[in-house]
Amino acid sequence: MTSKNILLIFKSNIMYKPVIYRLARDFELVFNILEAKILPRKEGRILLELRGSKDVIAEGIRFLEQNRVVVEPLSDKVWREEEKCVNCGACTGLCPTDALSIKRPEMTVLFDVEKCVACGMCGVVCPFGAMRDITLFDPFAEDRSNN
Repeated sequence: MTSKNILLIFKSNIMYKPVIYRLARDFELVFNILEAKILPRKEGRILLELRGSKDVIAEGIRFLEQNRVVVEPLSDKVWREEEKCVNCGACTGLCPTDALSIKRPEMTVLFDVEKCVACGMCGVVCPFGAMRDITLFDPFAEDRSNN
């Protein structure tokens, strides 16, 4: 069994369809809602962890896309600016998923984007601004990320 973290964006015309329920029932995927924001009659965004086989997760994602849910890999939302990172390790103590860890004996900080759930704690604690994430629920985040 593997897991994948994804961001789901539901536009107003589809936000009341039971697609996440169908992921569990029809595809037997286990899901964990990591964060969610629903703006009634506007838009819904859900940060979701899916667990299952790689093939079934891929089928579930295709199902979501066929139902007009925008599916974005979370790995596109968080990154480390290598030139700013001094490997101080401050971020590793707060990372709830061990996406950030210290490689020993080199004492360098490793970042496994596949484990990241975009909680933002690393960005808060990093004194050098090396960790970046696009705020999941900021309507202007994509505009800023293109600058």
